[in-house]
Amino acid sequence: MSKKILIALDNSKNSLKAVKYVASSLRPTATVTMFSVLPEAMAACELGGPSHPLLEANIETFCTIDEAKESAVQGFMEEAKKVLVKAGFPSKDVYIKVRKKKAGIARHILKEAQAGKYDTLVMGRRGLSGIKEFVFGSVSNKVLHLAKNFSIIIVD
Repeated sequence: MSKKILIALDNSKNSLKAVKYVASSLRPTATVTMFSVLPEAMAACELGGPSHPLLEANIETFCTIDEAKESAVQGFMEEAKKVLVKAGFPSKDVYIKVRKKKAGIARHILKEAQAGKYDTLVMGRRGLSGIKEFVFGSVSNKVLHLAKNFSIIIVD
């Protein structure tokens, strides 16, 4: 039985399905961490000086969009936490972690799973078209192929 569950979320319908799966299928005796990696559209917001004139002229707008995106993910995570608490998971045992992307999203998920010593990783299957998935691959597919030493549940 899982003692530590990591749910990888991306603010999509499929990741909400993963939360609902945990709520309905796993015992509420485990600790749960909901983890999201924000694709960093604006690394320049944190850096000193943008180098492109278009970026320089619109830096404030880009940074505002980035902040709104982070706020939306936090709101999504809070709603997902309510689903787990309603299913019987103690609020004190449900954690939220949001990281900004520095490497690939799959790598961030795997790093968190290994560093946190989770027993189980749960994530939704991303609905890419066949051609896009063939060319780029999906995050869930990459995680599935690179993961070691923990169980993975991919929710469709």
